[in-house]
Amino acid sequence: MDNALCIKSLTKEFEGFKLDNITMNVPKGSIMGLIGENGAGKTTIIKCILGVINKDSGNISVMGNDIDDKDNSYKENLGVVFDENSFNELYNAKDVNKIFKGIYKNWNENQFFDYIDNFNIDFKKKIKDYSRGMKTKLALAVAMSHNAKFLILDEAMSGLDPVIRNEILDIFMDFIQNEENSILISSHITGDLEKICDYITFIHEGKIFASRNKDMFIEEYGILKCGSDDINCIDKNDIVSIRKNSFGAEILVDKKYKIKEKYKDFIIDNVTLEDIMMFVIKGEKLW
Repeated sequence: MDNALCIKSLTKEFEGFKLDNITMNVPKGSIMGLIGENGAGKTTIIKCILGVINKDSGNISVMGNDIDDKDNSYKENLGVVFDENSFNELYNAKDVNKIFKGIYKNWNENQFFDYIDNFNIDFKKKIKDYSRGMKTKLALAVAMSHNAKFLILDEAMSGLDPVIRNEILDIFMDFIQNEENSILISSHITGDLEKICDYITFIHEGKIFASRNKDMFIEEYGILKCGSDDINCIDKNDIVSIRKNSFGAEILVDKKYKIKEKYKDFIIDNVTLEDIMMFVIKGEKLW
């Protein structure tokens, strides 16, 4: 399977933090969700992909091009949207078009204004008067108007209302329909990622906790519920993380169906991505 993004053994160390041996792939035609707590390393990964910061070691290739090569033409294939607006607030959409027309070799003016029209953006209105949702849509219009094959979004939908987010999710699904375009999206809104992502990579404290097909994440993990007296009956090797309460404990387990066979007397509930994150980040390890 061809990959839009290949990361192998990526390491980057700062004072007090280390992005440690990250390996992940984003197959062409797919959407990869990047999840994890604040400070886990998600934005550091994205900045390394973009060449904004230099990695300490490892390899990164985008659309088959090694980012260490002196040739930066691979960036023509990238469309990037961050959580903060980077446009001059005094510009309007016409001004933005003029600027990016001079930056990207493959800038498509007609496509840009089609997006502006479809997104109901007033092309004469100054950006300072846009809502947050309109600013995000403008950034998406720019990201997708130069024949980009790979979109990278870093918390781009934080602070947007559900209606706007659903509109944007539909745009993402349309974008990958040709099975050549791909998306890497970092977001804390796990419900949105469950709707659209094919794969999920969970970064925790600078390391990959798991990177799997999205459905495998949800189907293979489960929450085993037991009383306080029953905790010692559970093999520690079967416990990913545990959260104790006044009634007993809830235990995050992997390979849910095997665990159900092994512990037939216990209830094992299904999970969401948010459940998995909360157990790993807030839960307790027993070793």
